[in-house]
Amino acid sequence: MKIGVVKEIKDKENRIALTPEGAKKLIEAGNEVLVENNAGLNSGFENNEYSNVGAQIVDTENAWNADLVIKVKEPIEQEYKFLKDQIVFTYFHLAGVTKTLTEALLQNKTTAVAYETVENENGKLPLLAPMSAVAGNMSVTIGSYYLAKFNNGRGMQLGSVLGKKYGKVVILGDGVVGKHAASTAYGMGSNVYLFTRHEDRFDALKQEIGSELNCILSTKENIAEHVKDADLVVGGVLLHGAKAPYIVTEEMVKTMQKGSVIVDVSIDQGGCIETAKPTKHSDPVYEVHGVIHYCVTNMPGAYPRTSTIALTTATLPYALKLAEKGIDALKVDQGFGKGLNTYKGFITYRPVAEALGMMDKFKDLKELV
Repeated sequence: MKIGVVKEIKDKENRIALTPEGAKKLIEAGNEVLVENNAGLNSGFENNEYSNVGAQIVDTENAWNADLVIKVKEPIEQEYKFLKDQIVFTYFHLAGVTKTLTEALLQNKTTAVAYETVENENGKLPLLAPMSAVAGNMSVTIGSYYLAKFNNGRGMQLGSVLGKKYGKVVILGDGVVGKHAASTAYGMGSNVYLFTRHEDRFDALKQEIGSELNCILSTKENIAEHVKDADLVVGGVLLHGAKAPYIVTEEMVKTMQKGSVIVDVSIDQGGCIETAKPTKHSDPVYEVHGVIHYCVTNMPGAYPRTSTIALTTATLPYALKLAEKGIDALKVDQGFGKGLNTYKGFITYRPVAEALGMMDKFKDLKELV
């Protein structure tokens, strides 16, 4: 199969979807790999590292002119002209963006396979997990940075000073984002409050992160009470493939301390904080009611080498299956099949169709094959 690896053009997006080692394995499996010129440069991978393993270095148009295109982020408007009847394997987050991209995919009959909705045998999201981990770690360090007074923050450092804990960190959600954020904040020595919907997880979370972790049942009343004096609030709520629910309302944000910080990692899926709106690395923050909001939609792009290696490790086995069997790979593996979001001009993932109000364009994969 002809496989294209394109350069990301989203704002400050420095990742590439495939390492040279990943390209080598796809080539050894009998595939032709086309890598866009300098696509890996900002991740620390030069053209010659790809050409040395047998990949071809090509221009943008030829990288897109492939049976299977592997990306990191969803195609943006400038890239719609390249879409055609092909497989595109990337993070799409269709439920969290405007209908425009979905409509372009349907019009061009593109087979969109979304990393974020692929499930394993345990119902987990193996291709979302590595980037969620990076974003979870980053949410605390970036939140700490914006708490600095020179950033209009309230001047509270997150961490331990001579054995005393400083800073209150509220983390919403106990998935991959939440646990990584909690581990980072706890390791720094902050007072960490991790919200979960599952009271039976309290002991396990404390064993995993630390005995002084504060586990709180995620109710509207508890969230409202604890965000009031939080220095940092991290949003890590996820519904598989669907738009995130607002669990922090604007009224709650109004009660927060001036100069406190919100980092909404859920922003890819629409955000779990009512006052959150997508931002980009070149203009990452804004204030609402005196609270600093950081809502960058491609947070792991700030650490492209770590992210690219971690992402390739997770996605390569699936890319190899797609290269070998094409759409049939999704039919025989039910969990992999859940990654299919559009096919033959229809939406094939119900939560996306529901979130976008496009149920008239929905068909189950079984109806189309």
